[in-house]
Amino acid sequence: MSNATIIFLLTLCIMILICIIVYQQFVFHNGTKAKIHEISSKLKELLDTDSDEKVTVFTDNKALIELATQINRMLEDRQKVKVEYRRAEMASKKMLSNISHDIKTPMTVILGYLEIMRLNGTQSNEMLQKIESTAQRVMGLITQFFTLAKLEAGDTDMPLERLNVNEACRENILDFYELLSQKNFEVEINIPDHVLYANANKDALQRIMFNLISNAIRYGGDGKYLGMFLRADQAHIYIDIVDRGRGIEKEFAASVFDRLFTMEDSRNSAMQGNGLGLTIAKNLALQLGGDITLESHPHQKTVFTITLKKMAY
Repeated sequence: MSNATIIFLLTLCIMILICIIVYQQFVFHNGTKAKIHEISSKLKELLDTDSDEKVTVFTDNKALIELATQINRMLEDRQKVKVEYRRAEMASKKMLSNISHDIKTPMTVILGYLEIMRLNGTQSNEMLQKIESTAQRVMGLITQFFTLAKLEAGDTDMPLERLNVNEACRENILDFYELLSQKNFEVEINIPDHVLYANANKDALQRIMFNLISNAIRYGGDGKYLGMFLRADQAHIYIDIVDRGRGIEKEFAASVFDRLFTMEDSRNSAMQGNGLGLTIAKNLALQLGGDITLESHPHQKTVFTITLKKMAY
């Protein structure tokens, strides 16, 4: 075989190989383009119909498989946001409904007393006191509602400082001393001698403890007991507010801090409330970088625990 023939055959083989490569690239490009178009069309369909489906692609192309995987992750995140939005929207509607009902009832009482006074032409001191008391209740509800709204909107200024938690606990329990005495409560307090400092805001902590102590007296009053215990570990400070009342059943324990939850939702139908006090306390604690937890054993012991970040002495 001559050299010319060999060169011709080699050239022919090279040209065939080039054609094969070009063809493969053409097929690959068109196939990839078709798959991308398929993914794009499916994604558009899912977005337009607000569907919860996922994007599926049948291919051996690892890049396209990874693309579909990441798109599905985004769709899952979008679904979670939608669910959370719907839950929040329903929560807001129910809370507004509860607040409207709680405000309407005392306002009806106020109007009723005023009508009686107008018809009788009297100015009873007892009626005036009831009107004033009911009006104050309405103002309290409105204040709670707007406090929670500001907290959830992040519109509350709470500068943190080095706070003496021992002193804050003493001040709060003293504020309730007269009420506890009148109700014949057994009071147990354990505040250590050594000072514990937290990175917190005094007004916020005062509000948290006020809400929890008020809650214990109001809903745990049948136990005639209130305890306050201050303790700490290496990183945190814990304030336990304890009562021995009817408590809260385990299935409701995770819901007591929800702004929708009222004590009427629990097994104890005698408990009344609009469900904002504990929600406000929880929000304040979270904004301080802490938390509030609940442990309840009905008719034995109910403990709300405030957790705060500990600071060095």
